[in-house]
Amino acid sequence: MSTHRRTRSRARLLTGIATAASIIALTACGSGGSASEEAGGDVTIEFAQWWEPELPDGEFRSLIDTFEEENPGITVDLVSGPYASTKEQLFAGAASGTMPDVVGLDGAWVSDFAEQGVIADLTPLLEDAGFDDSQLVSQVKVDDSTYMVPVVNFVYPMFTNDDLLSQAGVSAPPETRTEFSDAAKSISDLDGDASGWVLPLSLEAPNGVQNDVMSWAWASGGTMLKDGQPDLTNDDVTSAVDFIGGMWDDGVIAPGSFTMKEQDKVEEFTNGRVGMMIDSLAHINLIRETNPDLKFSISAVPAADDYTGERGIPYASWGIGVAENSENKDAAAKLVSFLMSEDTNSELSTMANAFPGNTGSVPEFVEDDELFKTAFDIYQAGYPANEFVGLPVAEELMRQLGAQLQSAFDGQQSLSEALEKAQTEWEGEF
Repeated sequence: MSTHRRTRSRARLLTGIATAASIIALTACGSGGSASEEAGGDVTIEFAQWWEPELPDGEFRSLIDTFEEENPGITVDLVSGPYASTKEQLFAGAASGTMPDVVGLDGAWVSDFAEQGVIADLTPLLEDAGFDDSQLVSQVKVDDSTYMVPVVNFVYPMFTNDDLLSQAGVSAPPETRTEFSDAAKSISDLDGDASGWVLPLSLEAPNGVQNDVMSWAWASGGTMLKDGQPDLTNDDVTSAVDFIGGMWDDGVIAPGSFTMKEQDKVEEFTNGRVGMMIDSLAHINLIRETNPDLKFSISAVPAADDYTGERGIPYASWGIGVAENSENKDAAAKLVSFLMSEDTNSELSTMANAFPGNTGSVPEFVEDDELFKTAFDIYQAGYPANEFVGLPVAEELMRQLGAQLQSAFDGQQSLSEALEKAQTEWEGEF
């Protein structure tokens, strides 16, 4: 995943921003904002992120202007670029000790950055800034220190094609694994080329392991870790993978899984070729714009038949952190506190079509759109679940498990052997 590719899908990804000028701006910041100027007590802090290009023109800058008005003496220099180039330049800045003061973070990067000592523990910084961290929906920790705060969350519920379900004789989105499996079979048995479910397992972009495989375990309160270490052979993961394997054997999963990426999955659903998918809430508007006639619903990822507890819902975040080498950590912490405050976080989550990182914030679209309201109800009834966040080499872990699952689905080994081999590989990465 690259986890934040699942951001607002209709956003304009301004690839032209990744020019030499922005690269220089990101990597030549000296010592975390050596571009910061102290004239009459004024400071300039740099904030590197990929968010501004993915929001409506001018909206994020307007939010930052409000911060500057409320904090005279602090100027924020936005260093904005597409996700991929931001990731590349932050890693380059980490290696050279030249990270900007404030950084947009993907949860998959946090462990590596924390181990390198290039991002700061946010807990004392936010405390000094007067921010009560009990307002935060979640915090990303390494060794009990908070290095990232999710600013907004893009959740991954179940999308269902209403017309295909109706044609298959299914009256409502499935709530349990058995109901889901039965619905997938009924859809696949219809006249036509539709499949029941879609499962992207590309090793090039392996986030399908996170969003489309492990989500089945999290939806039933399961875990893939034990005491912070890999635990892929436990009952939670084994049950979820066996369930997916059963659907694979039944032939209800759309063809092409081994090379399919997330965007391919969305295309298959949007064009009516699959009945159900697990996907980012951010894609609702893309689906509507691409196929206005498609009728679809949002629901929680189905749980194991006998499960009655809270459901984990997969998510990806726009995270935020502060560079350890920043000379203006107090000003940086004020910016983090501002973005995480109740009113500002409501406004930002509304802009992004995402769910807030502040427990008291409510995005406006929840009141205006029935699908978003339903998704917000699911979000509030469960808990954000993404155990890859904060893990070392998280993307490589997904790739390793994905490769073993491909081998099993291809008949070269059993699913239990796939999990055992992936467990051994993961242990070598921890």
